[in-house]
Amino acid sequence: MFKIAIIGAGSIVFCKTLMLDVFATPGLGAVEFSLMAPSTRRTAHVAEYMNRVIRGNNLNAVVGITTDRREALKGAKYVIATFQIGGTDAFDMDYGIPMQYGVDQCIGDTLNPGGIFRALRHIPVINGLAADMLELCPDALLLNYVNPNAMICWALSLTGVKYVGLCHGVQTTLDLIAGYANVPKKEIDFVCAGINHMAWFVKLNHKGRDLYPLLKENFEKPEYYANEKVRGEAFRQFGYFMTESTGHLSEYLPYFRKNEHVMGLYCDEPGFGGESGAYLNFGKFVGEKYNNQNMFINEPIDLEERSVEYGSNIVEACETGNTFIFNGNLKNDGMIKNLPADCCAEGPVCADANGLSPIVVGELPPQCAALNITNINVQRLAVYAANNADTEAIVHACALDPLTAASRLSLREIREMASEMLEAQREYLPQFNGKKIRTTPAVFIPDGVERAQVPVDPALKINARFGELGSTK
Repeated sequence: MFKIAIIGAGSIVFCKTLMLDVFATPGLGAVEFSLMAPSTRRTAHVAEYMNRVIRGNNLNAVVGITTDRREALKGAKYVIATFQIGGTDAFDMDYGIPMQYGVDQCIGDTLNPGGIFRALRHIPVINGLAADMLELCPDALLLNYVNPNAMICWALSLTGVKYVGLCHGVQTTLDLIAGYANVPKKEIDFVCAGINHMAWFVKLNHKGRDLYPLLKENFEKPEYYANEKVRGEAFRQFGYFMTESTGHLSEYLPYFRKNEHVMGLYCDEPGFGGESGAYLNFGKFVGEKYNNQNMFINEPIDLEERSVEYGSNIVEACETGNTFIFNGNLKNDGMIKNLPADCCAEGPVCADANGLSPIVVGELPPQCAALNITNINVQRLAVYAANNADTEAIVHACALDPLTAASRLSLREIREMASEMLEAQREYLPQFNGKKIRTTPAVFIPDGVERAQVPVDPALKINARFGELGSTK
C-alpha cells in the first residue's frame, strides 16, 4: 500500500475529483489517502463519502484525516498541494484594494497585484512543506496545484524536493481547438510550451495537416471571435493560440483591461469572459452555497471516467511504468531555450517508472517568448520578495506587472497600493513582520528653483537653448 497525502484537502470539490480519479485508475493496487487541512470540518465529510465509495466499489483503500501536516506526510510517496492561505478574506483584498487604485482584475490568482500577494502568502508555506518532505518523505513526488503555479514552482526549484506543477489549461483549450477545427481532440498532434497560464500551441496538426490555417480563417468570423475576444485577438496579432481564457489572458497583457473603452470591446462577457472580480465572486458564491453543509450526502458512489486532471495519470505512470506525456511546470533549465534557465517553464514532460523527465522543446516563436518574459520578470521579483522578505521587491514586481503598468498609476501610486495591500494582509505574511514599504513623497519643485550645478544631458542643453529662443510653434 502506498500513501498519498493531500495538503489543503479542505478544497473539497477538487480533493474529491483527484481522489476519485485515483480510485478509477486500474492497476494501482492498495492506496492510503491522508487528508490534511487546518480543521476537520470539511475533510470529515470527504472521508465519510470516500469510505462509502470504497465500500461500494470493493476498493483496497484507506482514508484518514488530520490537522497535522507532518503526520500526513510521514511515509507518503506522493504529496498533492491544493491549499489557499487566507481564503476568501485575503482574496477579497487581492481584488478590492487594487480596484480602488484602478487596477481591474478578473481572476487575480496568477499575476497582477492579486497574484503577487497570493505568492507572498503561499511561498513560505510551500517552503515549509518542502522542508517537512525532505525530512519525512524525501523520495516523495510533490504534485502542486497551488496558484500562482509558476511562482510556487519557481520557489520549489530552490528547495531540493521532487515536484511538478499541474494545471488543466492545456486539456481544456484542446477541447476548444477541437471544436473550432471540427476534429476529434484525441487525433490532434500538438506541442504546447511557455509558462503556466500563458503556454503556446507551437504545433497543431491533424493527421499531418497543419490546423493553424483553418483556425486563423475561423477567427476572422464573428461567430468564432465572439467566443474568445481576448484570446482570439492575441491569436490574430501574435500568430499562436495560447492556453487561457479571455478572463485570464486579459490580465497578463497590457492591452485589454486598461480603460473602459477596451474593456467594452474585449471583456464584456460575464464570468471568466472578462467580468471584473469574476473568480472572487464565484468563490464567494460556492462558499455561501455550501457553507456548513455536507455536499456529499446524496453524491453517487459509482466510479466514472477520470477527469482531465493529470494527477492520477502521473501516479499511474510512476507506479506501473506506463508512459504518460503531459504538460507540466518545472525549472526551465534548457527545456525552452529562449526563456531564462532558472524560470518555471511549462512544457511536455514524460512520466514513467523512472519518474519525470522534461522534453526539450527548443525555441518558442520570438514574439511568444517576449510576451512570456514580461510575466517572468514579475514572477522573479515576487519569488525574491517572498523568500527574502524584501518589501522593495514587492513594489518592483507590481510596477513591472503589465496590467498595473497599463493603468494610469504613477510609480509612487503603485508603491502606495502595494503598501496598503501589505498592511491589510499582515496576518498572512509573517515573513514581513515589522517591515514596511518605504514612502516616496512627491518632490515639490518651486517656481524659479535654482538648479544644482551638475553635468547636464546634451538633450537638456538643447531644450534650454530652445527656451532662450522662444517657442517655434
